[in-house]
Amino acid sequence: MKTDPQKSLKDYARYSSMAIQMLAIILLGVFAGFKLDQWLNTKPILTVILSIVSVGLSIYFVTKDLLRK
Repeated sequence: MKTDPQKSLKDYARYSSMAIQMLAIILLGVFAGFKLDQWLNTKPILTVILSIVSVGLSIYFVTKDLLRK
């Protein structure tokens, strides 16, 4: 059984973009929480909350992308 190199390249690009998207969402949430903690002087509270929310959002978006195709 032969695999189509074009299809496998498209799959690789698709999953790589999902990983980059997850990383970007999580890093943005952590950074926003860190900056809000500095601004409001609420040290780790907002960083932890926004980190958890951003992980949940990234899982939601990846699941939505996986179910679309």
